[in-house]
Amino acid sequence: MPYSITLLYAGLSGLLLLFLSFQVVALRRRYQVGLGTGDQPALERAVRVHANFCEYVPIGLVLLLAIEISGLLPGLVVHALGVMLVAGRILHAFGLSRSAGTTKGRFVGTLLTWLMILISALLAVGLGVGLMIGRFGAV
Repeated sequence: MPYSITLLYAGLSGLLLLFLSFQVVALRRRYQVGLGTGDQPALERAVRVHANFCEYVPIGLVLLLAIEISGLLPGLVVHALGVMLVAGRILHAFGLSRSAGTTKGRFVGTLLTWLMILISALLAVGLGVGLMIGRFGAV
């Protein structure tokens, strides 16, 4: 069975990761910085945007896939979680790349990402326990 919903959001996440990586490389070339950030605020923000993406997206996608594999929730729920993850990371990247301070994009992006992970984690725990005790069928 193809897991087309997670496949879509994993693909979108991969494209976004490449875009963020390109931003870091372009700034490294501009400022001639091979390692670290060279005390360049724009490069430091780009590195943090990229790193933050790498810190949150893998667990988000693993949870998304686990929920989709379970087959116990409607596809619309899985899509909603995927949209939260990708939209959250785009908003966060946009907000943080503009300013190291608090921005609306950074705040809303972080909130969406955290909510997606929280909701997905709780769903995964609930579905996992339900499957173990036979609530959703035989294990």
